[in-house]
Amino acid sequence: MIRFSKVTKAYPRRGKALDDISFQVEKGEFVFITGHSGSGKSTALRLLHFAERPTDGEVRVSGFSSTVTSDRELWKLRRRVGMVFQDFRLLPGRTARDNVEFALEVTGTRRGEIVSRSNRLLSQVGLAAKSGARVEELSGGEQQRVAIARALANEPQVLLADEPTGNLDERASRGIMDLFRELNASGMAILMATHDLELVRAHPAIRLLELSQGRLAFDSSLGVVTEAPPGPEAPDRTAAPVLPGGEV
Repeated sequence: MIRFSKVTKAYPRRGKALDDISFQVEKGEFVFITGHSGSGKSTALRLLHFAERPTDGEVRVSGFSSTVTSDRELWKLRRRVGMVFQDFRLLPGRTARDNVEFALEVTGTRRGEIVSRSNRLLSQVGLAAKSGARVEELSGGEQQRVAIARALANEPQVLLADEPTGNLDERASRGIMDLFRELNASGMAILMATHDLELVRAHPAIRLLELSQGRLAFDSSLGVVTEAPPGPEAPDRTAAPVLPGGEV
């Protein structure tokens, strides 16, 4: 379903954000992508969402290739791949329902289906009672749930999440993880970038990809992949061993 094949991403001033990375994620896997700040986590997710293209190599997601798919075809990919951001990126001054419905309106979905699906999604993320509340009236955890409902609006096969618990307290973070596990149990592949090592340690059965200095330093399904030095926030694998396999 997802494949990075010898992917490098370089920027004129920053140099290489990712350097010759290869990995594969199958349908229904749940994968943590971790590493210290600047290790390439967010860059990897942007490449998976085709927000950027690799400098070298190929990214394949749900049948789409970074080397073949044109910008005009990106809307097709975005229907199969949902994205959740750390800073939510909700429409200010609008209700939770408005934010979910907007994701469907831009795809030309019929009004009746928009209303039905937005109600179902807000119920799924536990916000049916607050669907009419403006986003500014919601807590951080509730805003993130709205963002997740919006990402699910087009029934994607893959969900990408960039530090989705980074701005949340422990209780809200647990709620988001419980929701992600439910989505994963339904067959959705989830790739979640995080620097929260306690969160990683609390879910040892979830596959772990660790990036360090733009290289893939560790894949829990394979063992140590490169000689790239671990970052300062790398998990202590002796204290919290990660089990092989990607299913939860």
